Amino acid sequence: MTLKNGLMVATILALPALAQAQPVTGIYVGAGAGGNIRTNATAGGLTVKTETGWAAVGSVGYGFGNGFRAEIEGNYRYNNVNTTSLSSGGSTIARSSAGSLATYGAMLNGFYEFSLTGFGLPSIFPYLGAGLGYGQNWWNRVGLSNGSATARSNGTNGNLAYQGIAGAAFNLPAVAPGLAVTLEYRYYGVLDSSQRFNVSDTSTGINRSYSPTNGNHSAILGLRYNFGAAPAPVFAPPPVAQVQTVARTYLVFFDWNRADLTDRARQIIAEAATAHTTVRSTRIEVSGHADRSGSDAYNQALSMRRAEAVAAELTRRGVPRAEMVIQAFGESRPLVPTADGVREPQNRRVEIVLK
Repeated sequence: MTLKNGLMVATILALPALAQAQPVTGIYVGAGAGGNIRTNATAGGLTVKTETGWAAVGSVGYGFGNGFRAEIEGNYRYNNVNTTSLSSGGSTIARSSAGSLATYGAMLNGFYEFSLTGFGLPSIFPYLGAGLGYGQNWWNRVGLSNGSATARSNGTNGNLAYQGIAGAAFNLPAVAPGLAVTLEYRYYGVLDSSQRFNVSDTSTGINRSYSPTNGNHSAILGLRYNFGAAPAPVFAPPPVAQVQTVARTYLVFFDWNRADLTDRARQIIAEAATAHTTVRSTRIEVSGHADRSGSDAYNQALSMRRAEAVAAELTRRGVPRAEMVIQAFGESRPLVPTADGVREPQNRRVEIVLK
């Protein structure tokens, strides 16, 4: 492992917990794929350059609810060979473009995930991580020959693998609680392997064996699902305030055996009409009454004339007649109970009730 890579891994393993963590809780699974750029495999005068390839990862992990999480990962990377060249004394003595390189293995990773809620980004969670494991290299028919010098490697070998990871999760609670899109950069390397490039140069009689280095830069787009994520809270709409309508009653009194309106009666009716507009009542009851000084039939008709007189005045003052319930009760509902034939001023009335 190079000094640069060692410092990177050490830095990631010493992450400070300076930000509020995204509480990934319980078991989660993840998978992703993307591009892979393999560093030139070099050893002495041998160089193997590859084209841009692809990488895929899958993982199962556990979040501890405080930003820390651990996972087991499986990975695979593949690149076709661009050129394989052999140099000696500053001159290229052989070159070819055959074969492919692949790396696969298993890793144990640790992460710390940060929250950007305080920055107004409640659904974005950056994270840093590092991993150790085992990587297997597969050299598939990589070789060259110029007649006198040949180099070839075909087979698999493995060694300790390491990686550093920087990424961000973009939560999608509207799609499913616990679902997130992830975007990552990964540096993945395998320590010096036992795989050998056996080089033979008939012009010099020299036979050599090379162990090329192996490193990978990967950009991975993936999905992660946290089974322990709580469902997004459902906020019920605030209860609609129940407006209780308080009935308002206005009493309009009449002279004996009369149904015409006095000045005081018109004033009370005006107050009722104003209140109707102010409190937005939906029902107006106009109920006529009479005292017990006449016959039942006469008093019933008299109370209706009184109710109609009040209703007409309400209409004149802007109250729609369609909103009124006009009724007459004669002498059946006295305000002040009396004997039959008694003239009682308080029973000669019309009640206006706003509801």
